[in-house]
Amino acid sequence: MIKKAVIPAAGLGTRFLPATKAQPKEMLPIIDTPTIQYVVQEAIDSGIEDILIISGKGKRAIEDHFDRNTELEYILEQKGEHDLATSISRIGEMANIHFIRQKQLNGLGDAIYYAKQHTGDEPFVVMLGDTINDAIIPVTQQLIDIYNQYRQTVIAVERVPRDKIDMYGIVSGNEVSERVYKVNQLIEKPRPAQTKSDLAVAGRYILTPAIYPMLEKVKPGKNKEIQLTDALQLLLQRESIFAYIFEGRRFDVGNKLDYLRTTVEMALKREEFSSQFLDFLKSVVAQAEKK
Repeated sequence: MIKKAVIPAAGLGTRFLPATKAQPKEMLPIIDTPTIQYVVQEAIDSGIEDILIISGKGKRAIEDHFDRNTELEYILEQKGEHDLATSISRIGEMANIHFIRQKQLNGLGDAIYYAKQHTGDEPFVVMLGDTINDAIIPVTQQLIDIYNQYRQTVIAVERVPRDKIDMYGIVSGNEVSERVYKVNQLIEKPRPAQTKSDLAVAGRYILTPAIYPMLEKVKPGKNKEIQLTDALQLLLQRESIFAYIFEGRRFDVGNKLDYLRTTVEMALKREEFSSQFLDFLKSVVAQAEKK
């Protein structure tokens, strides 16, 4: 049974400067909800309530967000904003959330290694803090279901266009059942000529404790960082790894254009203003077409 999740959230968020100069990119809101809250909610919806967030310098706002703010709750109650007060208090009670700081930004693999003492000899979920999903069954729950079948490391993947291959870790392998592949190779951000696969790692993993010795052995790769993909390639020499094409949509809010797309699509799902917002978008498009 998967009981713990690890959320790496120590990156500088340089692609969103100056907005991220004084606040974590994981706290950038999708309408009125910080990105990382969607990630935490996905873990909870998948039955996980023990969450370790790997943070870093300047990330205190994440800790504050998941803490109780009794003064704010009191003020809202006094104003008669009972539903809002309740929703705010629930944030502080969402899960058992722990924090540890990554001392230096040495890559995703290095960040995950900080979770070693917390996860011990248990398998655990890794959920990237700048990736959110829209799925009927939470993507993390889907991975847990696959793990329960194979009892090996499972990686969420999605198909990507060939011209975007060099933006992702790419997995290749043989299909063993519907949407499930037994992995034979992982490459971090390859050139299109280096792989025939279009299966890109999609920000969700279930890792076994066997990953930790591999992270100790792996040498710095792309950008002189410890890459999780490289550690998984080492692990592949010892045990099987499976990739699963998840059902649902992934939103990578780590870049500006996809952040805008995510905000628009999430807004269209909000009943309280989706109709008015759609009318607004239509008017914007109509004006743009006239120019």
